[in-house]
Amino acid sequence: MKKLIIIGASGFGREVAWLVERINKQIPTWDLLGFLDDNPSIVETTVNGYKVLGTTSDIMKYSDTYFICAIGSSQIRKKVVKKCKNLQFAKLIDPSVEISELTDVGEGSIICAHSIITVNVKIGTHAIINLDCTIGHDSILDDFVTLYPSVNVSGNTVLGECSEIGTGSQIIQGRTIGRRTIVGAGAVVIKDLPNDCTAIGVPAKPIKFNEGRNGD
Repeated sequence: MKKLIIIGASGFGREVAWLVERINKQIPTWDLLGFLDDNPSIVETTVNGYKVLGTTSDIMKYSDTYFICAIGSSQIRKKVVKKCKNLQFAKLIDPSVEISELTDVGEGSIICAHSIITVNVKIGTHAIINLDCTIGHDSILDDFVTLYPSVNVSGNTVLGECSEIGTGSQIIQGRTIGRRTIVGAGAVVIKDLPNDCTAIGVPAKPIKFNEGRNGD
């Protein structure tokens, strides 16, 4: 079994630990050592039976270990990953996921239970596909994209780096979501959305632009 440490011990980190347990029930794969978290108040405590081993500054103590970044915010996840250089990152896909062999998934990405991903989809590095999402043919999800639970992405859609798609949102076919754009929960995207905006509603429309939110 391969050693694994989860970066981030909050709610989603605990869900990822459960995902690892589900994988191991099917095929013993991961020896989950515990968490790293930059909140000093929880270091050396136990979370759902797993130790919080230290902070991200302790990463180099662990050789021959895989890591997975379980931080929900796309931009914070990107900053943490960029700070943690020269690591081996795992790729975690829940056993219940239906995914075509013609789909590519980048390192560090997490695909949660009961999601369906069809043919010729490209998912970049360190993306999070949360519970019960669907992604249609030929879609492209760039690095650090986050889909919250029950998002439906139709075919030929492009989601830009660090975009975040809120719970229960729907995106019709052929749309493009810009980099670092946030789509609010329950929105329906029928037109392209630009970079660095927050969009809500049915149909989704930008309500503000975040020019200062540069994740590069």
